[in-house]
Amino acid sequence: MTDKTETAPTAPIDRINPEGLHSTPGYHHITVVEAGRTAYLSGQCPLDTSGEVVGKGDLDAQIDQVAANALTALNAVGAGPEHVVRSVIYVVSSDEEVLAKAWFRLNDSVIAPAFSTASTLLGVAQLGYPGQLIEVDLTAALPN
Repeated sequence: MTDKTETAPTAPIDRINPEGLHSTPGYHHITVVEAGRTAYLSGQCPLDTSGEVVGKGDLDAQIDQVAANALTALNAVGAGPEHVVRSVIYVVSSDEEVLAKAWFRLNDSVIAPAFSTASTLLGVAQLGYPGQLIEVDLTAALPN
């Protein structure tokens, strides 16, 4: 199955789930975009504008902050979540329910379209800031 998404004005982004691979909960196994300008966002953390971790111990609050920060970063380069071609989500947990909860909340967030592309969800032991529970790494194909 191939979904072609054309966004104003940018190269088409093809998102593909080939036959022979398992079905996915919303993401695509492969994302193809013609070479052009790309933006590689640093991992977006649950930090407020003063650099403090928000919602220590509260995964939902941290996801909301990460989503808001990612949207700000994408907008700064003239992009939106629909321009994301790759995402990696890091969650401090090995519990499948916690990982699934993070996935679904991100897919209900202001950057939800970012996760319809090639995505990876990882449970990790620790992230860079004390009390940090989540980080999201995004790559976007920039509009011309």
